[in-house]
Amino acid sequence: MSRIGKQPIPVPEKVKVDISGQTVTVEGPKGNLSKTFNNAATVVFEDGEIKVSPSDSTRFANAMYGTARSIIAGMVIGVTEGFAKDLEISGVGFKAVLKGSTLDLALGYSHPILYPVPDGIKVTVTDQTKVKVEGVDKQLVGEVAANIRSYYPCEPYKGKGVKYAGERVRRKEGKTVA
Repeated sequence: MSRIGKQPIPVPEKVKVDISGQTVTVEGPKGNLSKTFNNAATVVFEDGEIKVSPSDSTRFANAMYGTARSIIAGMVIGVTEGFAKDLEISGVGFKAVLKGSTLDLALGYSHPILYPVPDGIKVTVTDQTKVKVEGVDKQLVGEVAANIRSYYPCEPYKGKGVKYAGERVRRKEGKTVA
């Protein structure tokens, strides 16, 4: 049994929850999210709380209901507070510029990298080196931040590239002359 899955999810008053079959829809002040879950987990909304339980006693159902509970809790947090990831760009000539709904990255390649920002995601660029990715869907925010970082991950010799804010890059010593 999952320790996380046993805990009920408190729903704030400003959030509206609709459960139809295996589809859970959550609406709040920042937006709305909908997700369909496997039938290994049973989702019930009562007394201002969402309760998730396994549909049977199989090992798969026990694993999935904890996962479903965690995803639904993230949906409730997303529509009330939202999620954000901060990225930092370091390196000579490395910069980011937002042009409409496209993020233009200059990362030392011979060509600019144009990243189309998906719907539901807000990207803000400050000082041309700090990028903030915001949205209501936790998975989508993390995916967009990881995609931007994957164009030029921070390298260990000079420390240039794209990294998460607060990420520590272990620096290596370069070659030495004997």
